[in-house]
Amino acid sequence: MMPQKKPIVEMTPAAANRIKGLLQRTQDQGKKEAVGMRIKLKTRGCSGLAYDLECVYEPLETDEKIQVHGVTLYVDSHALIFLAGTQMDYEDNLLKSGFVFKNPKEKGRCGCGESFHV
Repeated sequence: MMPQKKPIVEMTPAAANRIKGLLQRTQDQGKKEAVGMRIKLKTRGCSGLAYDLECVYEPLETDEKIQVHGVTLYVDSHALIFLAGTQMDYEDNLLKSGFVFKNPKEKGRCGCGESFHV
């Protein structure tokens, strides 16, 4: 039996549940049903790169498809090299709520935490 290939981006159950909720909300608003979420990187902030999530209605052939915890995550092909080994989590506490990325390739973050560099 061959070992299972480790996904480019790992997702915690908390992140998967939040994505499920976001996808359900788009459907509840009468929008076209999303098939998953895409994670990509944008040039932004002091350090240069920022994580960006968007609903996927039609996947791109170049996307890396990851299915975990009942959710489909598409990783933009341009971001693959920067995201390999990243863990995606969702935190909700008194001070803030949002997706948290633990990326072993990050070399530093800006002071406000919005962007990073590799």
